Amino acid sequence: MTEEIKNLIEKINQEGVVAAQEKARQIENEALKKTCNIIEQAKQEAEIIISSAKEKSERAKTKENALLAQAARDVLLSLKKEINVMLDKIILSDVHRGLDHGVLSDILSKMVSSSFEKGKQNIIISLKKEDLHVLEKEFLPKLKEETRQGVTLKSSEEIRGGFTISYDGGKSEYDFTDKALAEYIGTCLKPELNQRLTEIV
Repeated sequence: MTEEIKNLIEKINQEGVVAAQEKARQIENEALKKTCNIIEQAKQEAEIIISSAKEKSERAKTKENALLAQAARDVLLSLKKEINVMLDKIILSDVHRGLDHGVLSDILSKMVSSSFEKGKQNIIISLKKEDLHVLEKEFLPKLKEETRQGVTLKSSEEIRGGFTISYDGGKSEYDFTDKALAEYIGTCLKPELNQRLTEIV
């Protein structure tokens, strides 16, 4: 009897150990499964975070590049504007210096003589006051008497250098002032200058 009880107890113990071991394996498997799920979820969340960070970085980089490109364009436009202003001043200064009394006298003598040969008689030449006084002394005496009678010299407050000339008594005129000549020269030079600036940048 005692032996049977002993065997029974031993059997119960063995079954308990087996059951405990099975339960332990189940707990271990569940824990392992949960751990794998947690790791997988963590990986997915990490990938989402990394992907979002990359997108934000790319957007920031794209925005930064766009801002840099805009800044470069603004600097180039500002530089072009400043250089064009400087060019205008240089051209105007050089043209103004080039239109001295001797040059004006020679140009006007040729223009007036040529005009009279073509039958134009009612010529009005407008100049700044200082040039007018000099040319009245130097220019008019060089013209023949019959030519001089058809020429009127007058001063203009609006002219800083050069002259305007009318062949129809002032109804219309050709503008050879320093400002007009400088503008014309500028329109010829600026496109090439702007092209070169664009190529440099």
